[in-house]
Amino acid sequence: MNVVIFGAHPDDCEAYAGGTAVKWVRAGNRVLFVSLTNGDAGHHDMGGGALARRRRKESALSAQRGGVETLILDHHDGELMPTLDVRHEVIRIIRSHDAGIVVSHHPADYHPDHRYTSTLVQDASFMVTVPNCCPGVEALRGNPCFFYLMHARPSTLALTPDIAVAIDDVMDVKYDMLDAMESQMYEWLPWLEGQLDQVPSSREARKEWLRANWDRTFTKHAEINRDLLAKWYGPDQARETRYVETFETCPYGRQPSDQELRKLFPFFPEMAR
Repeated sequence: MNVVIFGAHPDDCEAYAGGTAVKWVRAGNRVLFVSLTNGDAGHHDMGGGALARRRRKESALSAQRGGVETLILDHHDGELMPTLDVRHEVIRIIRSHDAGIVVSHHPADYHPDHRYTSTLVQDASFMVTVPNCCPGVEALRGNPCFFYLMHARPSTLALTPDIAVAIDDVMDVKYDMLDAMESQMYEWLPWLEGQLDQVPSSREARKEWLRANWDRTFTKHAEINRDLLAKWYGPDQARETRYVETFETCPYGRQPSDQELRKLFPFFPEMAR
């Protein structure tokens, strides 16, 4: 099974779906993280080509730690628009990787780059099957299943997920992937939150700080989705799960049944099948 996850920036896929991606890879599947922008505006102290190159290296290290593949397109951070040319890029990527699962941002996400990434992926969702669109890459014979990522930052956005994936067993790997994104996890995002002076200098202390600072982001999704966890894992594991990534089925693309969802997300125990 081939999975393509589209984020707007080189850390979105890791933050919102890194744990599930690792589980897909460990189950024998191929996972590609795509960033539609190069991240060249995501910092308070540097930018442009130097930042884009730095983030490309960070993304490569993170992908190595998680066992995924990574692709970063060269559109400017903060300036992404849902143009026909970019839509065609998205179509070609989905086709060339013969994707069965495509994941991207929620259309009501807080960041304009996130929202336009969602628009581009949704606009590609039917066109990937149309042979006369982008004829240079063979059209898919079957429509993939499309899903929305969870929203990790504070927001009034109400999510209605269909799938909750317990990621306790791979959370250390996810934090290793995020740790590779030094410009974001230890510089830019702490600066945005007014916490830059709290970031430790040593590598090990920084990783502990990262976990303490981000844990609530992921544990809260377990707390508010106990019923959904119980559906997929049974009540006992649902009560014990601490870390969760959630996904919502997009109304476009193939509409999977619960039986097919168990095949697409092959992590659920037999007792819950």
